[in-house]
Amino acid sequence: MFPTVREVLDLVPVRNGAPRLVAGTAGLDRSVRWVHIAEVPDIATLLGGGELVLTTGIGLPGDDAGLREFIGALADVGVSGLAVELGRRYVSGVPRVMAAAAERRGLPLIELRRGTPFVRITEAVHALIVDAQLTELRATEEIHQRFTELSVEGAEPAEVLRQAAELAGCPMVLENLSRQVLAYDPAGENAELLLDGWERHSRQIRPPGRTAYDPDSGWLVTTVGARGQDWGRLLLRWPATESTPPTRLTILIERAASTLALGRLIRRDAEGLERQIHRTLLTALIDHSRPVDEVALRAKALGVVLDRRHLVGVVVRHRADEPAGDAGTPDDEPAPARRGGRRDTDAEGPEAGPARLRDLAEAVSQAVRDAKLTGLTSPLDDQAVGALLALPDPAAEEKALSAFAAALRRVRLDAAPAAPAAPAAPAAPAARPARPARPARPLDAPDRPAGRAVASASARPVDAPPRAAIVVAAGSGVGSLREARRSLIEARQVAEAARRDPRDLPCYRLPHVGLAGLLHLLRDEPRLQTFVERELGPLLAYDAQHPREQLLGTLRAYLEQGRNKSAGAAAAHLSRPAFYERLARIGRILDADLDSVDRCLSLHVALLALDAVRTP
Repeated sequence: MFPTVREVLDLVPVRNGAPRLVAGTAGLDRSVRWVHIAEVPDIATLLGGGELVLTTGIGLPGDDAGLREFIGALADVGVSGLAVELGRRYVSGVPRVMAAAAERRGLPLIELRRGTPFVRITEAVHALIVDAQLTELRATEEIHQRFTELSVEGAEPAEVLRQAAELAGCPMVLENLSRQVLAYDPAGENAELLLDGWERHSRQIRPPGRTAYDPDSGWLVTTVGARGQDWGRLLLRWPATESTPPTRLTILIERAASTLALGRLIRRDAEGLERQIHRTLLTALIDHSRPVDEVALRAKALGVVLDRRHLVGVVVRHRADEPAGDAGTPDDEPAPARRGGRRDTDAEGPEAGPARLRDLAEAVSQAVRDAKLTGLTSPLDDQAVGALLALPDPAAEEKALSAFAAALRRVRLDAAPAAPAAPAAPAAPAARPARPARPARPLDAPDRPAGRAVASASARPVDAPPRAAIVVAAGSGVGSLREARRSLIEARQVAEAARRDPRDLPCYRLPHVGLAGLLHLLRDEPRLQTFVERELGPLLAYDAQHPREQLLGTLRAYLEQGRNKSAGAAAAHLSRPAFYERLARIGRILDADLDSVDRCLSLHVALLALDAVRTP
C-alpha cells in the first residue's frame, strides 16, 4: 500500500533536488508511511515509525556524539529514511560521522544537493500514498464482489482457488487437516514443483493465529472452517524475499477461505434443506395441516410426482429406542458383542439420539435412490423415518419394497456382522437308528428338570445370523394422495409392533405382526384400555408403590417363556425360589391362578395391549 524509499527517490520533486544516497542502501525497500519535516534534534520522540524525515540540518547537534545519538534515535523509532538538504547547515555534504552511523544502522541517508520546496515532496509522496490506498480499496471491493458472487453460485473449490490466484497473482493451495491437497492453482508456475513433497513442506509452515504470514517459508496461511469446526488450511505463496504481503492479500485469502467454508456448508446442507421440505409435506399429510392439492403441487416442484400414482407408506426404525452407541445391534445381542459396529466410536449423550436418527434418515434417502424409486422421505418422530413411495403401477408394489429393503440393508453399514459359522460337526456313525419323535409338551405341563436347557420361543439358533438393527414396515398401498395418511399410519404401527418380532423379515406388513399388530391398531380404543386396567391394574398399582420389585417384569418373563418357571427365572435373572415366591405374590395381587391356561392367555394379551397403549 505504501511506496518504498526507492520509489520516492524516483518522484519528480525529489529528482529536482538532485538526490544522492550516501548511506543505508539496504533500507531502500522500506515503506514510507508518511513524510515529516523536522528541524529539532529530539524529533524521534514525536514519530511513530515509517516516516521519511526531511531536514535542512540547521537544528542538528554540532558534535559527533550528538549526531550519532540523533541517527540512533531515528533508527530506533523505525523511520524509513532521512533526507538532508544541503546549503544551509551542510554545504558540500553531510558529516562523515552521520553517514557512518546511518550505514551501521541500515538507515537510508539522502543528500538533496539542490534546493527544492519540501512541500512539493510532501504533496507528491502523500498523493502516491493516497492513490495506493484507493487502489487497495478498489482491489478490496473487487475481492468482496468476486467472492460474494462465488458464494451465491456455490462455486466448487477449484473455481474459488482459480479466481483467488488470478486476483492475487500468486499460487494457492487448499489442504485438509492431514496436509493432503484438496485443490490448487499454480498461477502460471510449475505445478509439479509447487506440490512436490507437499505434506512434509506444509508441516513446516506453522504461523501463529488463524491468519498469519510465515516469512521463513513465504506462505500466507489462513484456517478454513465454519461453526467451530475447522477442516483445512488455505495457503498463498508470497515471495519471502519481498516485504510482508499487502493487506489486500490478507483480505483476499480470508474471503476465499470464507467462500470455501460456506460452499461446503451449502453442499452439505442442500440435501438437508430438501429433506426439511420432505418432512413438511409428510407431516402435512399425516396431520392434515395443508390441503392435499398443495402437498401434491409442492412435491411435484421437488421432482416427486404423487398424482395418479400408487402410493405406499414405509416406516423404518431401530429395534431399540436408546440412542447409545451400542443400540445399533439387536436387542438380544450380548453387550460385549456390540462393539464392532460402525458407530462404536459414538459417545453416549444427548447428541447420540438425533445423530442416530439423522444417519437413519440419510440411509433411507440413499436406499430410495439406489432402488431407483421416487418418493418423500423424512423423520416422522424421534425414532422413526418415513417414506411415501410413488409407484407407477400397483403390480410393482412388492418388487419395489423388496428392492428398497435390499438397498437399505446395503446402505446400513452399522448392521451387526453375522456370527462366524460353527465348525462342522463330525460325521455321525453309519447305521445309527433314528430317534423317535418327541411328543409335544402341553402348555400346562410341569417344569423340566433343572439343568436342562430350555430355549424360549423367541430365541434363535446359535449359528443363525443376528437380527438386523432396524425394522422396515410398509402399509397397504393406496390409489390416491388423500388415502396416503392411512398407509403411513399403518406402516408406523406395523413398525412399532414388529420391534419384538423374533423374525428378521426384509419388510413387515400388517399380516406379519399378528396379535401385537392388531392391539397396536386398537391402542386408542377405550375398551382395550379398560381391559388392560381390569387385568393388570392391581399389579401396576403395586409396582407403583414398590418400585424396587417391579413384579410386572416377572409376570412378563413367565408368560413370554411359555409359562415355564425355570426358563422364566433365568430370563428374569432370579433364583428359582425367588421367582416362585414372586409368582405366588402376583397371583394373590391379581387374584389369578397362574397355572390356568385361559387366565394366563388373558394376562398375556393384556401385557401386549399395555405395550401398545404405552407406545407413543
